Amino acid sequence: MRKTFAILLFGALPALAYGAGNHSGGHDMHGGHDMGQMKRDGHDMSGMSQMHNTGAGRPGDPAKVSRTIEVTMDDNMRFTPNRIEVKAGETVRFFVRNTGKLQHEFVLGSMAELKEHAAMMRAMPDMKHAEPNMVTLAGGKLGGLVWQFDQAGTVDFACLLPGHLEAGMAGKIKVE
Repeated sequence: MRKTFAILLFGALPALAYGAGNHSGGHDMHGGHDMGQMKRDGHDMSGMSQMHNTGAGRPGDPAKVSRTIEVTMDDNMRFTPNRIEVKAGETVRFFVRNTGKLQHEFVLGSMAELKEHAAMMRAMPDMKHAEPNMVTLAGGKLGGLVWQFDQAGTVDFACLLPGHLEAGMAGKIKVE
């Protein structure tokens, strides 16, 4: 009976993690911040809606996942693993677990995009995320995202909450 339960639970985990992730896809709204109004108010939003359409790849089709990678993030401001290798064209499901007590994020992009977004987060600390290249998790929570890596190169990931990237909460994905 235990073995059957474990098999059923393990089989349901991908769907649960995907559903627990931040997949609302709200490209124009970030936690009540109207991105259009923010642009009109003079905030540079150029990296926001474009962030998931860069060399980092694009949102992946869950039916085409070739591999699952587990990533943990913690209150020591670290990701484990912080170095990942994937193949160009590969679609990966990331299971992201926040083992800390603080809120953390897993955000994919170029380092320039991540730094730009982190600066925006410092200016607007109440901003919430709803993009397919990121998941924000409270302490002890599990979430996920599916990503297709389109081309060879390096993709960065980081936690963009104020002070976290600066404390070293970042990693790299080598796309071969």
